[in-house]
Amino acid sequence: MRVLVVGGSGFLGCEVLRRAVAAGWDVAATYRTSPGDLPSATWYRADLRDPGRMKEVLDRVRPAAVINTAGGHADWAVTADGAVRLALDVARAGCRLVHVSSDAVFSGADVHYREDALPDPVSRYGAAKAAAETAVRVAVPEAAVVRTSLIVGHGRSAHEKAVHALAAGIRTGVLFTDDTRCPVHVDDLASALLEIAESDGSGVFHVAGPDAMNRHELGVLIARRDGLDPARLPAGLRSEVDPPGGLDIRLVTDATRVRTRLRGAREFLGAGGP
Repeated sequence: MRVLVVGGSGFLGCEVLRRAVAAGWDVAATYRTSPGDLPSATWYRADLRDPGRMKEVLDRVRPAAVINTAGGHADWAVTADGAVRLALDVARAGCRLVHVSSDAVFSGADVHYREDALPDPVSRYGAAKAAAETAVRVAVPEAAVVRTSLIVGHGRSAHEKAVHALAAGIRTGVLFTDDTRCPVHVDDLASALLEIAESDGSGVFHVAGPDAMNRHELGVLIARRDGLDPARLPAGLRSEVDPPGGLDIRLVTDATRVRTRLRGAREFLGAGGP
């Protein structure tokens, strides 16, 4: 199985690569700034904002599957336009596409969102992700769109780093008590992505943990795991931020069938958790 991981130097992309290598897959990956530290992968510098570059990479790698884990946050040129171009290039190449999306495509008005729920984003990032989803499903009908939630694990996630910085007093800000998500461990998500890439499943998949909690609750669990003082984590309300974005978004995973066991945050952030 030859797989190309777009955004392979990122937090999620690195874990996908490690697990693919461990499974004996032939792996290649793209990076925008610097390659990852996995020498067994073949690395290609590529920027999703560069028209034509991903076609060049696909022509060289000729993968059986492409997993798009690239970030971009609210940068429309990367998160939306870049994902659209990638989907068109994958369609021409005739390989499988697994596109990682986000629960940010929802507003939170309905709280619980099934796989067939229609996106109704309220943030620029969510709108970019929703646009990418639509393009992927039109350009590559056989593609898998995988929505996920807050990704944590091994102390390398943005949320874990923020908790440490806040506890140390070297960062200002708060952890929201009214912003609820379903955190997932990066190991579980990476395993599920490889499982989906190897299958012929198409459409929308929800890969998130079973525990719904707000960002401050998640921060307290991280602090306790890492021996930090949870009392040093300031709390605040996202509803007071302009614009606030979605507040309570819980991905329902009933229709998603994966063998990978998706642990809840209370389990994987328990004493001694990774």
